Amino acid sequence: MSTSLAAPLSLLDDPQEWSAFSQSLVARPHVWQSNVVFEGMHCAACAIQIEEALRTVPGVASVQVSAASHRGLVEWSDAHTRPSEWMAAAEKAGYRVIPANDGAAHAERRLQARQLLWRWGVAGLGMMQVMMYATPSYLAQPGDITPEMIQLLRWASWVLSLPVMLFSCIPFFTNAWRDVMRRQVSMDLPVALGMAVTFGVSTVGTFEPAGTFGGEVYFDSLTMFVFFLLSGRWLELRLRHRTAGALEAVMNRLPDSVRRQTASGGWERISIRRMAVGDVLEILPGEAIAADGTVIQGQSQVDEALLTGESKPLSRGVGSSVIAGSHNLSAVLHVRVTQVGAATRFAQIVALMESASVSKPEIAMLADRWAKPFLLAVLLAAAGAAVFWWPSSPAHALMVAVAVLVVTCPCALSLATPAAMLATAGALARSGVLVRRLQGLQALSTIDTVVFDKTGTLTRDAFSLAQVSTRQGVSPAQALMWAGALARHSLHPVSRAVGSAARQAAAQADQLAALEALQVLDVQEHAGQGVQAIWPGTGLAAPEPQGTVRLGSAAFCGVTDEGSQGLQAVLADDSGWLATLELQEDIRSDARATVQALQQQGLRVLLLSGDGEAAVQQVAQAVGITEARGGCSPQDKLAALQTLQAQGHQVAMVGDGLNDGPVLAGAHVSFALGQAVPLAQSKADFVLLGAQLGVLVPVWARSRQTMRVVRQNLAWAAVYNAACVPLALMGWLPAWLAGLGMAFSSLWVVLNALRLSTNLEP
Repeated sequence: MSTSLAAPLSLLDDPQEWSAFSQSLVARPHVWQSNVVFEGMHCAACAIQIEEALRTVPGVASVQVSAASHRGLVEWSDAHTRPSEWMAAAEKAGYRVIPANDGAAHAERRLQARQLLWRWGVAGLGMMQVMMYATPSYLAQPGDITPEMIQLLRWASWVLSLPVMLFSCIPFFTNAWRDVMRRQVSMDLPVALGMAVTFGVSTVGTFEPAGTFGGEVYFDSLTMFVFFLLSGRWLELRLRHRTAGALEAVMNRLPDSVRRQTASGGWERISIRRMAVGDVLEILPGEAIAADGTVIQGQSQVDEALLTGESKPLSRGVGSSVIAGSHNLSAVLHVRVTQVGAATRFAQIVALMESASVSKPEIAMLADRWAKPFLLAVLLAAAGAAVFWWPSSPAHALMVAVAVLVVTCPCALSLATPAAMLATAGALARSGVLVRRLQGLQALSTIDTVVFDKTGTLTRDAFSLAQVSTRQGVSPAQALMWAGALARHSLHPVSRAVGSAARQAAAQADQLAALEALQVLDVQEHAGQGVQAIWPGTGLAAPEPQGTVRLGSAAFCGVTDEGSQGLQAVLADDSGWLATLELQEDIRSDARATVQALQQQGLRVLLLSGDGEAAVQQVAQAVGITEARGGCSPQDKLAALQTLQAQGHQVAMVGDGLNDGPVLAGAHVSFALGQAVPLAQSKADFVLLGAQLGVLVPVWARSRQTMRVVRQNLAWAAVYNAACVPLALMGWLPAWLAGLGMAFSSLWVVLNALRLSTNLEP
């Protein structure tokens, strides 16, 4: 996305621009899902205001805004609205909208960080100077300093406080004025009121030392709590950027331009948006690969760590597949593009991470719902305190109200849950585990049962063809070619294995062109059972299948299962059984160790599979699972899962993400192996990009640690408010100490969450 931040929003109404920050929802025509960043947010109340503002725009279907990441996910219909309209609604509410992957967004964040640092520096300098002038008043004995000298020190403090008010406090006043004009409330409103009241009381006391408010001035308290608030906000900003670093690192992996081979054989540099399937790209050492493709020339090492969790460089040569977002390390590669844009694995990973970054767990939504009423209660409490103390001392009454306004700001409460969960999501992403829904972390921490699928989960996708048995008059080569024609239309691991074996056999017999020419009709895939099609008839002399041809399980093909100990794929036509293809399974090297580790943690482990009972029991015995069941359709798996849940078990499901869709969606929490299915189709809460089962145990442990940190954060926020609010109401908490408490409270929550950002330990 190259649109300048200063450019009109109408430029984003060009449909050609939408794909840069949005994706079309295939299941819902004319509906787009846009990922954006909102500038100017500071709290959960800000997120609620943005959501309310955007929902009033006709054509906006749903809005999710994260107070922790400042990111939003907006679903809108191009039949009723345009991006400029809902973006303008957000800006009218006081929040600037930037496409999440806009190249200028990062520069804007850096600019904001520098501005905040300057405001913090001015506040710090003002605080030190004002404290220098205030110290004699605190330390001097009666008669040590003349009234004239005291008044001179007050004037000096007033002058030094002006830059703090006119520069350092601008963000608080700007946001508070926006709230007043729109009859809204955010966490900046009570803070700005506290600053204004403190400066106003002190100014009146300076100009009229003999008046009602002339007994004492509070410029030192003002500058101190401004400095402390900005310190907490700046550190929180830095820590939030660090926490979200995994998403930013992945999103910024693609280059702006690539070198493409021309028709004459030369090379031209083009924008990444002009790439097309079939283009040949030259990838130099140190460059990122811009699209999914196949290496046609060169041999190099590539880094896929941020995309698959594989920390070691991988060798890629002629015929190898490479993925967008990975880095070429050692030599020049020529790559033929096979997927571009939203179809690449990289785009799917980014989409999942963006979705997770704005999702809200139930516990966080509860805190958000209470944020606004809590702020209103704070304003009422401050007003009540001022009224109560006014008869004894108006100046003291106003400062008590200021302390209440500042100390009760619920920043820590709103950050408690999302800060911890986003830190964990970032750490998991660096380890090759994508969190699709943050709610999954909460659910995962409570599970007591783990259910595995077999094919593509406990076993690898790769199978080898062991034997082909055929009916009389059909040769194994013919049966394999027919099966290959069906298998190419299925993503199931068994189908891919059959298709691969068919291609290898056809290539050896110089029949690859004939295999590719076989095109079956009216193909239908039945999840977890097999694939069927109408055989077109080729007119060859050799016997051919008749009518409807099926490839899959024995039951699906209408054939009696003879109880073979191996994995079978049956081929049948209208006349009955045609062939049985025996495949050998390869159990994952870490499957047994993972099962044992889960069992040692006290978790119950089961195996449910659609394959034959004998094959399922064989794999179950190999990996150490005692409860296993074969011959399960997706509906059977879902029924078994629901039975476990009815018994009170909290169940996690681990599958390949394709035919396990219903059971993955029905489990309390679910994992899909990202190598086995297009990520956009997965229904799982977590996606294992590297297809390593060994991460299940540390992910489960990290989820429990995350919820402990969430509970610690919520407890801290509750204890802090319970202790400090009464102190402020009783007038025992000065304004500067209230500012320090507020800043420290938010900072403690973020620092505590930051412990979760470390990488997983195996």
